[in-house]
Amino acid sequence: MVKIRLTRGGSKKRPFYRVTAIDSRKQREGRPLQFLGFYDPRPGEEVIELDMEGIESWLGKGAQLTDTVRTLMKRARRRAVAASGTSA
Repeated sequence: MVKIRLTRGGSKKRPFYRVTAIDSRKQREGRPLQFLGFYDPRPGEEVIELDMEGIESWLGKGAQLTDTVRTLMKRARRRAVAASGTSA
């Protein structure tokens, strides 16, 4: 089964995560099928950049989201709506 989950990068005390589509049997740092975005949680303005079309494509093929990625998607959508609402 394919999962859409986070892969950790960055150095000690400076985490950086990539959102990837990967076979659930592989290691967290294993070779992914596709990179779908990134998440930088460091203090200040956290950055969430997701390829929503790519994620939707994988979900259509039967992939499953992890709880953390599902939460990140909700946050990214909320920010997109807020950004479009303030610029109008």
